[in-house]
Amino acid sequence: MDKDIDLEPGIGTMISYGIGKFLAEFLTGAEGVMAFYFFEKEMKLNSWLAMLALVIYSVWNAINDPLVGFLTNKGAPMSRRLGRRFPWIILGLVLCAASFALIFAVPASWAGTNQIGLFLWLVIFLCLYDLLYSLWELNYQAIFPDKFRSQKVRTRTIEIATPIGVVGMTLGFVLPPLFYDYGVKESYLIASLIVAGIGILGAFALMPGVRETPNMIERFVRKQEYDKAHPEETTSFISALKSSFRNRDLLAMLLCLFLYQSGCMCMTGSVNYVVEGILGLQSSQTVPVMAGMIVGALIGVLIWSRIQKKLCNNQKMMIMTAICMGCVAIPMTLLRSQLGFTIGMALWGMGFSGFWTYMTPAMADVVDQTVLQQKKRDDGIIMGLRAFFMRFAYASEALVLAVCHRATGYNAADGAVQTETAKWGIALHIGLIPGLFFLAAALLFWKMNTLNPAKTAANAEALKELNL
Repeated sequence: MDKDIDLEPGIGTMISYGIGKFLAEFLTGAEGVMAFYFFEKEMKLNSWLAMLALVIYSVWNAINDPLVGFLTNKGAPMSRRLGRRFPWIILGLVLCAASFALIFAVPASWAGTNQIGLFLWLVIFLCLYDLLYSLWELNYQAIFPDKFRSQKVRTRTIEIATPIGVVGMTLGFVLPPLFYDYGVKESYLIASLIVAGIGILGAFALMPGVRETPNMIERFVRKQEYDKAHPEETTSFISALKSSFRNRDLLAMLLCLFLYQSGCMCMTGSVNYVVEGILGLQSSQTVPVMAGMIVGALIGVLIWSRIQKKLCNNQKMMIMTAICMGCVAIPMTLLRSQLGFTIGMALWGMGFSGFWTYMTPAMADVVDQTVLQQKKRDDGIIMGLRAFFMRFAYASEALVLAVCHRATGYNAADGAVQTETAKWGIALHIGLIPGLFFLAAALLFWKMNTLNPAKTAANAEALKELNL
């Protein structure tokens, strides 16, 4: 057994790891709040074409995420010196942040006049951005079970990382609207460049948290040498994929995360439509609404951490918090004031922060069980599947928004006043529909998941014995 296998990372390392949560949520939040609205409302891309673009992007995910996870699992440039994941994380993050701005660099003169050009631009640059996002984020997630190996350390790390991530997510929603104005197409590029700059700077702060220890590198090198000596035991991509889907607990987690992310994307993607379409306000007025969410989320972290200390059950925490999100989201369908939406998002944020906090250690529990079953740490494909299911939620968001807008007569013209029917369509995709997603996630996970504290503790002990 390795000498330092049980050494605990310091607080500084945990905080640095949390920067990755900040960056992942910051980039995802900015994309969610800007992309669909920019192309449908500002560039006048037909809503069905916008939806088709996001469906193609989601199909791309079906190939991209698991394959990237599988291939990067084999190593990286200078992996024997830097580790198999660290190079991918830093290189991928810098390129991903830079590519974010390309999505919004579309020529303003194409607005409403070049539907095919707009459609292709959205598809190409969204897929490029996603490829690079997967390159860093999959490896960032995959490093967690190996770097933070005990339940105590995992819980402590996530409790530190969650508030950092909540700030990142909220800044992703709040910061861009401060730099773009409704009706000024070029201002979205300025906002996206600021987002990209923050992402690139954040890569430097992330380095200590994802740097692989000599022990981690040694385990990886040992595995590489074993695979070279025993090529007959090497698992193919298709075999690894099939094996993953036969794991009941993994499938339960993936489906739950898909439904959760679908609900989150619908809610966050609806904020601009609420502010502009229901409330008739300027883009800067999204700030109070999203500020309510961050306050609620930070309060939620304190509440849920106390509950978790008594339960010590990551799986139950996911079920409880998903139910909370659903019960808050559904009544938001009836809201028609900025104060009402601010309070509603604050209450929803309390449930959101709990789910978001404990889904990472719960996923680590699933990874531990899978590694134990396979007797090797080839967990890259698992994180690829996780990313695919969560990113596929973009197709859910696009479908929900497109159907609601078409069915209720949403008017995408500049300065248009929406009818009451169109306002109800917006209310549905920020309230009832995401609420049903959250409740479905809770029900499905409750029915399918078999992991519990006793199983996860036994798995952790077995992994120590096997030195995996």
